[in-house]
Amino acid sequence: MRQTKTFIAAATKKVLIAFGLTCMLTQLYAQVKVTALKCEYRENPLGIETLNPRLSWQLRSQQQNVLQTAYRILVADNAASLAKNIGNVWDSKKVLSDASIQIRYNGAKLQPTKVYYWKVMVWDNHKNVSAWSVPANWQMSLLGNWNGASWIAYERLADNQRFLPAQGDNNPVKNKVLPILRKEFTVKKTIKRATVYVAGLGHFELSLNGQKVGNHFMDAGWVDYEKQALYVTFDITKDLKQGNNVFGMMLGNGFYYVPDERYHKLTVAYGYPKMILRTSIEFTDGSTENIISDDSWKATTGPVTYSSIYGGEDYNAMLEQTGWKMSGFNDSAWKNALVVDGPEKLTSQTATALKIFDTFTPKKISQPKKGVWVYDLGQNASGIPKLIVKGKAGDTVIMKPAELLANDGTITTQPIGTPVFFKYTLKGSGTESWQPQFMYYGFRYIQVEGAVPEGQPNPDHLPVVTGVFGLHTRNSAATIGSFSCSNELFNKTYKLIDWAIRSNTSSVFTDCPHREKLGWLEEAHLVGPSIRYNYDIASLCRKVVKDMINAQTPEGLVTSTAPEYARFGGPFRDSPEWGSNSIIMPWYMYEWYGDQDVLEEAYPMMKRYLAYLETKAKNHILSHGLGDWYDIGPKEPGPSQLTPNGVTATATYYYDLTLMAKIAILLGKPLDADAYQELAIKVKKAYNTTFFKDKTKQYAGGSQTANAVSVYMGLVEPENKAAVIENIVKELKGRNNTLTAGDIGYRYLLRVLDDAGRSDVIYDMNNRSDVPGYGYQLAKGATALTESWQGAENASNNHFMLGHLMEWFYSGLAGIRPAAHSVGFRQIDIRPEVVGDVNAAKAEYVSPYGLIKSEWKLVNGTFELKTVIPANTSATVYLPATSGSRITQNGKNIASKQLKEGKVLVEVGSGEYVFTVKGK
Repeated sequence: MRQTKTFIAAATKKVLIAFGLTCMLTQLYAQVKVTALKCEYRENPLGIETLNPRLSWQLRSQQQNVLQTAYRILVADNAASLAKNIGNVWDSKKVLSDASIQIRYNGAKLQPTKVYYWKVMVWDNHKNVSAWSVPANWQMSLLGNWNGASWIAYERLADNQRFLPAQGDNNPVKNKVLPILRKEFTVKKTIKRATVYVAGLGHFELSLNGQKVGNHFMDAGWVDYEKQALYVTFDITKDLKQGNNVFGMMLGNGFYYVPDERYHKLTVAYGYPKMILRTSIEFTDGSTENIISDDSWKATTGPVTYSSIYGGEDYNAMLEQTGWKMSGFNDSAWKNALVVDGPEKLTSQTATALKIFDTFTPKKISQPKKGVWVYDLGQNASGIPKLIVKGKAGDTVIMKPAELLANDGTITTQPIGTPVFFKYTLKGSGTESWQPQFMYYGFRYIQVEGAVPEGQPNPDHLPVVTGVFGLHTRNSAATIGSFSCSNELFNKTYKLIDWAIRSNTSSVFTDCPHREKLGWLEEAHLVGPSIRYNYDIASLCRKVVKDMINAQTPEGLVTSTAPEYARFGGPFRDSPEWGSNSIIMPWYMYEWYGDQDVLEEAYPMMKRYLAYLETKAKNHILSHGLGDWYDIGPKEPGPSQLTPNGVTATATYYYDLTLMAKIAILLGKPLDADAYQELAIKVKKAYNTTFFKDKTKQYAGGSQTANAVSVYMGLVEPENKAAVIENIVKELKGRNNTLTAGDIGYRYLLRVLDDAGRSDVIYDMNNRSDVPGYGYQLAKGATALTESWQGAENASNNHFMLGHLMEWFYSGLAGIRPAAHSVGFRQIDIRPEVVGDVNAAKAEYVSPYGLIKSEWKLVNGTFELKTVIPANTSATVYLPATSGSRITQNGKNIASKQLKEGKVLVEVGSGEYVFTVKGK
């Protein structure tokens, strides 16, 4: 009996020890967690092109001052092995490193179409070890292996009818055939995985067994089709079935074929619409099968009878063939598809796709004249109309989109091009619903003709409209930032800018969603930081870099638009402030995301462009281009009025050289770095000799832009910097804080003032509605940022090129900034600015390392700041205080105070903090 009790006691003791160890281990593992696994900037991406994809993750911890000290990555070619902690493709082992972004895969050679599963564990500086992360995966692209798939089409465009590049009205381009194609096939085995890789030019919509594949809009992204085409990858495992299946394909023109009927900014004919497809099917027994595009596919004309990226879209529902997307349909009257030529280079679309987001319902319906109804959707945005209607077969309804109304209450598109409309022909079978598939536009109003709203008199028995909606379309880059403050005008300004950003972030960063839809490059680097605070545009930026590489001319010029569909003349094609995006954007990607690969990829382009600029310079001064576009001068806005072109062009040239010196060092090219630094010194000397007025400490005529770019680009000698900045402030005060800087200069004006601690001036300049600016546009009724500071009705009313203040909302008011020389927000500055009547501000930004948060308020003289600093980073917090202020950090007094720039500095690691400041 005593032995039994002893045995039980010993066993119980072992259980308790084991339980205690389990609790200790659980607590240990719980201290740090690995989340947000990404491959090439995306979660569980399809169609990865590179054989060495870059991986990243974030750390979460309740502790403060957490830094990663080591990691281990497992990659397997099946989920079961990974679940057993076997990395049969790559086991990095324990790597002593604090790196958690841009980790290059370094395992076995990756295979086309293959899915790879991976997970991570980490160690931190508190001796914590994480559990394995939740598994993630990526799937490889075709890597060039189309397995015999061909480009196919309904008809072939003769070579002598191709029209490249686009130049306007010089060539008639008319094509009425928008084809539909189908392929029926049988799957005989149990499916394990099925993936479809598909390209359709200009755009496509693919269905499988009657259902649209994916939720993208206007796939694929537009590029220079002479150089490449993009294909899209979809996982169709759940949609493919054992037995009979059928693919249905609809094709639209896009920028691949722009007809000259209706409004057109340009006309172009790369070829008639075409497609290529490969479906890879893996069965549970280990065997595989491929469905490819070839001449066994059937083709005919479709119900889309007109498609123009500029002019609109027509759809005749009477031409629909019921059941054509389903198996068993009789397609004997269709012809076999033609095998045709297509772009030789096919690349996987790795940038985020366009999708449909918000739905706008009418705020007001009016009838300005007989037969015309105008629907006010309340918001100017990129998108498409959606029509719900009842009527007789053959009846037609026309929808005309517009930003503005004429004096008589009808819509007007005169400022941006006309005619633009969508036409729907009813089939006469009850309630019908339609929305365009291959064209989008920027609009607030929809004018309906040929129908009447439900409930209205209808003596002519016209179709009855039961619904008109606006569907907002944009790039699906994830929203990763938010901002608000106590100043309502600034909140409205934030939304004003944001709607312009949303409307112009598509397959490229467009100037406007209606008149041009072209990728004007200056916006991408000037407003790029504003966009990055709000949206995860990393993958889209990589695409833009490739667009610029493809657009570069043999002489080295990077054209002002990319892709370059139209060759605009003179400064509209060659302006250094525009072409320099080829250097500035890759550098910003390195600064924001730690992406050194993009510098490698872009380096040859950068070198050739700088060599081109050197040939254009006279005594190291560049004077060509558009200059400070749309600044405020005595004339109508356009090319720079207040600042000589030589100032902005040469300052940008100098900035390019200084960046290239840094990039060359990073890439291990010291000789290049020395050469660029030497040339930069010569350019700086020439610039100051030409433009600096030593007596007045001003540049050129002393415009806001001239002085600001000189300071920001580092052209001002150190002993003159304070005086030049003070002259900027004096100039603004002297004109009652009225801005004059344009597209190029305004961003640098804000950065210089923000960096100098003069956010009070930025506040004074923008907290008003009485002079041209953001408030002025809002007072005129704008719902998206307009092209001109004046909100002119004869210009675009949805343009994001002047959206620079968004950056200051985050970096200035809320105070979330990367520290000097920081990469990927690894070191952070939290430096909120208390200005004017703003007594509270809040911003969040999800950096590559995780959430950064800054929220402050000022109540009865007490300043309170709540901030979140992500794990594996550190921060310097700048508090509006003096050495005599009483400061607490998480309730504890801070006795020792470091002062800088009129603020108290506190160094912190990761964690959540609450600071209070009382007294001065």
